[in-house]
Parts: sequence; structure tokens; C-alpha cells
Amino acid sequence: MEILGAVMLGLLLGALDQTIVSVALPTIVTELGGQALLTWTITIYLLASTITVPFYGKLSDLYGRRPLLMIGIGLFLVGSVLSGLSQDMTQLILFRGIQGLGAGALFPISLAVIGDLFTPAERGKYQGLFGAVFGLSSIVGPLLGGFLTERVSWHWIFFVNLPLGLVALFVIWRLLPTIKRSDASRNLDYLGAAVFTLAVGTFLVGLTNKQTLDWGTFEVGGLVAIGALLGLVFLFVESRAKEPIVPLDLWRNRTYAASMTATFLISFGFFGAVIFLPQWFQFVQGATPTNSGLYSLSLLAGLIISSIVSGQIVARTGRYKPVIVAGIAVMAIGLYLMTNLRATTPLPVLWTWMFITGLGIGPTLSVFTIVVQNAVSFRYLGVATSNLTFFRQIGGSIGLATLGTVFGTRLTSEIPTQLVAAGVPQQAVDQFGGEGSRLNLVGDLGKAILEGVPAVARPFVEPLIPKIVLGIHEAYSIAIANIFQIGVITTIASLAVALLMREIPLRTSHAAAPQAATTVGGAAASAEGTSAMASE
Repeated sequence: MEILGAVMLGLLLGALDQTIVSVALPTIVTELGGQALLTWTITIYLLASTITVPFYGKLSDLYGRRPLLMIGIGLFLVGSVLSGLSQDMTQLILFRGIQGLGAGALFPISLAVIGDLFTPAERGKYQGLFGAVFGLSSIVGPLLGGFLTERVSWHWIFFVNLPLGLVALFVIWRLLPTIKRSDASRNLDYLGAAVFTLAVGTFLVGLTNKQTLDWGTFEVGGLVAIGALLGLVFLFVESRAKEPIVPLDLWRNRTYAASMTATFLISFGFFGAVIFLPQWFQFVQGATPTNSGLYSLSLLAGLIISSIVSGQIVARTGRYKPVIVAGIAVMAIGLYLMTNLRATTPLPVLWTWMFITGLGIGPTLSVFTIVVQNAVSFRYLGVATSNLTFFRQIGGSIGLATLGTVFGTRLTSEIPTQLVAAGVPQQAVDQFGGEGSRLNLVGDLGKAILEGVPAVARPFVEPLIPKIVLGIHEAYSIAIANIFQIGVITTIASLAVALLMREIPLRTSHAAAPQAATTVGGAAASAEGTSAMASE
């Protein structure tokens, strides 16, 4: 239980950092300057943490979870301290990269440790807690980030990681055994590692550039295409590697392949809800960034409840496919309800829709880990777990880039229509409609509109401000509702994939295992591994 608590603290570190920093970015830019470099504080962390995920998973299978998890937490804490001490934006970007290098270990190895500690049949009791950590971090992150930024200093959003991380490091060093493969070759796939890094790095930079550029530019479409091409080269290299980073043979396992594909597709709807709903609360409802986190509480409450309950159901029944299928179906229903979002939607109604969506998301965060770990042999447990994390993150990145494009296109086309519907004269719409989509949609919208109007025209425009604001709010709401339609489609597709998944009975013991070298707090011992791949 101490190990479990320490590992969950490590997981909380990474999950918190994804939400706590975004609240402080405006203050950081005001103090450090470098507005043009702002997006790179997020991008560099995303790049480093995503690229390193498969490496940590592979290396933890070869050399044990304990040293790799300690390295990851150590790098994360060093990056946190340096980020908090940053004096300019360039330093912050560099040190956030170090944070990301450590963060890549937190999710996959933490989840793999559960696979080491408990049999597949037992894991459901504990994996649900990890889904709850994600939900909890989404609530605590914005609140803690807002409080520290407003009341103390933005530097402390990084320093706050230290006590949590040091406690986790001490317990992991003292108690976590180092179980490693005795049959593994140490011939690491350096060529595959280099190609993978270039492929994912190029691809993610292209997706990040989509925030400010169009798909037709080289910086977006060109880099994404190059990344995809390098991805094909990576598959070729892996097919011939002696000790591949991502063993392609795993994809012959139908349960494994279905889990990866379904997780990728689910991320579109999940990340869409988590990212765009807080923006709607801030823009349409006028909520502060901190309060928008509170407004999202219903989504996260549903997620936490269903994540824990679904894990318990799987542990008690030994059946996971019905739980996953039911969860994805409920998620699709919740996303469909949110396609009805409008500027006038009552908050209690929206909170009900969000709660239903959260109930569906929860099982996908906890149960798929159990499924994947049960479907492969112990020698691939770290790789399989890290690949699941990787596909969730890549699905989220591609999903956000795609949904952002759909949102921007729909907002531009919808503003003139909604301005007319709100009672704005057609002549004013013709002059203002195209500019509405370029507004900085934060702060006092009415004031922003007037500032963009020539002084001579303000007496004529000012009486129309309430109608213009109403029209833009409605257009904004419809544009967000439109991205939930995409989420419904991808979630239904994931449901179809999940139905094709073969349910492998959960193993109830670590049987038929080769001897493995184990170290506990520096003392040598012996430990049993787990059985061979269930599909063999």
C-alpha cells in the first residue's frame, strides 16, 4: 500500500502539471515577456514527455521499474526547480523540456508497477484509483495554480512539486522491487530510437503550429506529412530490429490492437470536452480560469466515480469487455447531448450532460490498462502500458488539432448568421461579421468590439453591442457543439472497435514464470514473473 501511494503521488505530479501551468501562463508572460514563445512552454513539455514514453516503457522492461521511475521523477523535480527559478522565457522553455523528459516516465511506469504488484484479476481494485487521480488533478490543478499565481507567485506552481516528489522518491527507493527480464538482449534499437524521435517530434511540432497557421503551410501540413513518412520508416526499422522499442508482433494480438485503436479514437472526445468546455465557461459565462475548473466538476465527478466503480466490477466479475462497451456507449450519449449546447443552455442541464459524459470516460481510463496488461506476457508489460499512454496522448494531440480546425471554420461561418438572428442589421453584419471571428475572445467582449470600431462609428455601433455579443456567444456555442459531433463519431467508431475485442480471461496468478533478478532497497532477492502471453 505504501508503494501504491508513492506511485500514485508520482502519477499526480505529471497529471497536475498538465493543468496547473496553463492558468499561470498569462502572468508568466507579463513578467518574463516573450509572448511569441508562449506556446513553446507547452509544446516542449508535450514533445519531451510524448517522445520518451515508449523508451521508458521498453527500458523498464529491460532494467526494472524502480531505477527508471526514480530517474523520471528525479528529472521532473530538477526541471520543476529550474523552471521556478527561470528569469526569461528561453530558460523556462529549456527547463520545461527537462520536466517533460522526466514526465514521460510517470504515467506508463506507474501503471506498469501495478502490473508488477498485482495479478490481472486483482488490478481492477487499484487501476480505478489511477483514473481518479486524472480527474482529481483536473480539479485541483486550476484551483491550485490560480491560488498560487494570485496570492503567492507563479514560481510556486513549479516548487509545489518538490514535497510530493521527494516523498514518492523516498518510498520508491526504499520499497519498490526491481524486477527485470533475465532473458532480454541488451542490444538497444538505437536506429529505431532516432527515427522515432524525429517522426514524433516533427509530427507534433506541425500539429502545434496549427494553432496559428493553416494546414496548407509547410510548417503545418509539410511537417505533419514528413512526420507520417518517418513513421512508416520507423515501422520498417522496427520490423528488423533485434530488440525493437515497439514490438510489432504485439499488434497480431486482437485484444491489444483493439485497445490501442479504441483508446486513440476515444481521446478525440475526451480531450475535446476537457479543453473546450472550460473555454466556453470563460467566454460565454464570464467565469475566471479558476472558476471554470469548478464548473467542470460534474464531468470530473462522473469520471472519478465510474473509474473506481468499473475497476471494482472488473475485479469482482473478471469481465472487462461489457464494462468497456457500456462505458464507451455512455460517453457517446453524453457527447451527443452536448451537441445541443447553446449560449442559453442552463448550467444545471449542461452539468448533467457533463456528468453522463464523465461516467462514460472513467472506465476507458482505468480498464483498458488492465486489458492490455492481461493480453501480453510479463516481458512486454512495460512496453504495452507505455504504448497505451502514447496512443492516448497522440490521439489527444491529433484530436485537438482537428477539433480546433473544425471549431475555427464553424465559428467564422456561424457569426454572420447568428448576428442577424440576434437582431443586428444586415449592413452592420456585412461590415463586422468577418471581423468577429478574429476577436480575442477573452475579457470584456463588448469593450473589445468597440475598441475595434473607428471613433466616428462608435455612437452607431454602441447600441448594437448587446445584440452583437449575444450573436457571437451563440456562434461560439454552436461551434463548440459542432466539435462534439466529431467526438460522437470517433466515440462510436471506438465502440465498434471495442466490440471486436476478444475478451481474454483475467489471470489469477503469476504462474509459469522464469526467475528474475530482483533488488529491494539494494538487497538481492528473487522474484517470480508472470505467465506467457495469454493468446499464445
